Amino acid sequence: MKTGAGIAVATLALALAGGGGYWLGQRPQAGHGEGGVPQAQAPSGVVKTERKLLYYRNPMGLPDTSPSPKKDPMGMDYIPVYEGEGEEPSTAAGALRISTEKIQKLGVRTEAAEVRSLERSLRVAGRVEIDERRSFTIAPKFEGYVERLHVNVTGQPVSKGQPLFDAYSPELVSAQREYTIAAQGVEALRDAGSEAQAGMRQLAESSLSRLRNWDIPEDEIRALAKSGTSKRTLSFRSPVAGIIVEKKAVQGMRFMPGEVLYQVADLSSVWVQADVFEQDIGQIRVGAPARMRINAYPGKVFEGRISYVYPTLNPETRTVPVRVDLPNPGQLLKPSMFAQLELPVGGGRPVLVVPDSALIDSGTRQIVLVALGEGRFEPREVKPGGRSASHVEILDGLKAGEQVVVSANFLIDAESNLKAAVNGFGAGQGSAAQPAAAPKAAGHKAEGTVDGVDAKEGTVSLSHGPVASLNWPAMTMEFKVANPALLKPLKPGARVGIEFVERQPGEWVITAVTPASSHTGH
Repeated sequence: MKTGAGIAVATLALALAGGGGYWLGQRPQAGHGEGGVPQAQAPSGVVKTERKLLYYRNPMGLPDTSPSPKKDPMGMDYIPVYEGEGEEPSTAAGALRISTEKIQKLGVRTEAAEVRSLERSLRVAGRVEIDERRSFTIAPKFEGYVERLHVNVTGQPVSKGQPLFDAYSPELVSAQREYTIAAQGVEALRDAGSEAQAGMRQLAESSLSRLRNWDIPEDEIRALAKSGTSKRTLSFRSPVAGIIVEKKAVQGMRFMPGEVLYQVADLSSVWVQADVFEQDIGQIRVGAPARMRINAYPGKVFEGRISYVYPTLNPETRTVPVRVDLPNPGQLLKPSMFAQLELPVGGGRPVLVVPDSALIDSGTRQIVLVALGEGRFEPREVKPGGRSASHVEILDGLKAGEQVVVSANFLIDAESNLKAAVNGFGAGQGSAAQPAAAPKAAGHKAEGTVDGVDAKEGTVSLSHGPVASLNWPAMTMEFKVANPALLKPLKPGARVGIEFVERQPGEWVITAVTPASSHTGH
């Protein structure tokens, strides 16, 4: 009996081995090692372990989930999400995986976050103005007439003390005569009593003070006292070497006390008034160097210093004027010229920085893509700080030495559906791809008819057919365009095929347009 039982067991084992060998022969040989030993795998007829249903997600990619089946407002079914779906051990916790071939095709480039001094400068517009401390006006303090002009052209250079015009004034002649008579009386009463001398001397000093109050030059007064003869006209001279920037005097005209006849400006040094936005004004330091460029002199840089920050704000432009003093050798800088200034801001302390191209700003959060190696990228939310011309400071969310993507960020965003991964940080939301499949690409295709175009907003309304990659039925919806050039073929009534991606939840962006006859949606 024992011998018979042994024969039966051996026969059954041979039968199972033959059947198993036939089944393994029909499967791909990927499981065989060098020794040809197949790995034990369950046949296709064996019942698979049932996957655990986690929730149902919004078919349009919006951050909305449901524990039970439901439809969105457009009648589309929510998509079931199962445990472990779309994740691999290497891409869990929101990391993204892209094939090496795709990385090379996109031209992905990375740089390490580093600690360095962030040299920053603020670029603002400004205008050249006359230094108010070097501007002078010629305004006689008595009534008279312009007898003769010595300088009669606006813009004419003058030297200090150069005669500008001769003026005749009856008041001036009368005052001169009073002074000469008083001076002669003092001389005549030299041997008289002290009271008479004091009275005449007081009259002479009063006449002299009147002439000095009218800004009559001292040399003219001395000549008057020496000669004892009053002059019919008086010459007005330039108080400074400069340029005639304003001339109102006309030969023969009558002028009144205080009327401005000339304005002379010394342009050897000028001001540049810059308008700095209020959010940047706290970084401006008085005494800091400033660099300026003028379109009239390409390649030439003028250097000066910040001399004053005005205490007032323009409520219309929300800017504060800042004054820069600049030397003006050769008088290349002309008043009212426009200028572009670079004003240094911030300190020189070392901070953690990344290239500014690494930062992706969605409007509500700022993200960098951290390269983990082997085609894996982690979207990391960061807190940016100050900026320079090429780098941005990172206050939180990143460590020195971590590699961040500095090129092809948007392409990685589109290819790997970055926004869906970012929105899934808190919800643990996965994708709807099959577990064994590669991560689903973010690009989709559709075919439809253009209903309307808004060129100003860069949007188009399209009645499209079903989109199988998103489980969308035929419907009419609004798309944005990646660039204005894509609007040209999108005319109302046109039948077109489009390729589009989800740039952020609920925002669908057209990246390519083709004629409908040459496009097949899928």
